[in-house]
Amino acid sequence: MAAADAVYNATTIQEPKAGKWFIVPSEYLDKWRFGIKVAAVLFSLVAFILEEVVLHCKSCSPLYFFEFVSCTAFLFTGLLVILLSTPLHHRVGISCWSMLDFSYTVVIGVLFLIASAAFAKDNGGRAVESTSVAFGFIASLLFLLDAVVLWKTKGLPCRSKAQPTQPQNQMAEAEKLNTPGSE
Repeated sequence: MAAADAVYNATTIQEPKAGKWFIVPSEYLDKWRFGIKVAAVLFSLVAFILEEVVLHCKSCSPLYFFEFVSCTAFLFTGLLVILLSTPLHHRVGISCWSMLDFSYTVVIGVLFLIASAAFAKDNGGRAVESTSVAFGFIASLLFLLDAVVLWKTKGLPCRSKAQPTQPQNQMAEAEKLNTPGSE
């Protein structure tokens, strides 16, 4: 067994031990935005739980829409936070995390604002419904704040930058390579 170890030790390279699994700040998520995202996840969860406690609805459509948006916000934002704060985002084939993060955050913030407004307008007026709506409004504001902070700190993500132009005096190659008859 010792002879086998000697042969393999000289030719194999050990993989470095796994680094940290929790990386905040990272290239995509700084400490402030991480805090905002975690708060948005928690407020979304509380809004969803409070909405689930509602036993009777005056008009159920706004309640169901609020339920869908709050649950989606909680689950997807939680997943996004896990991906962006760990090395797992390197294993997913997405090339522009900042654009995904920005787009998702704006869309879910606007949807949460609409759902909260609809549920606030059309609920039974019970305390649990009003509290759920309040948590929904706070969560939507946190999502929109997160998008504004991302925009202010990094600008619009994945904008195409102007490609450097080649000087006009360079002529394109006139003859194509490997054309029939050029041999």
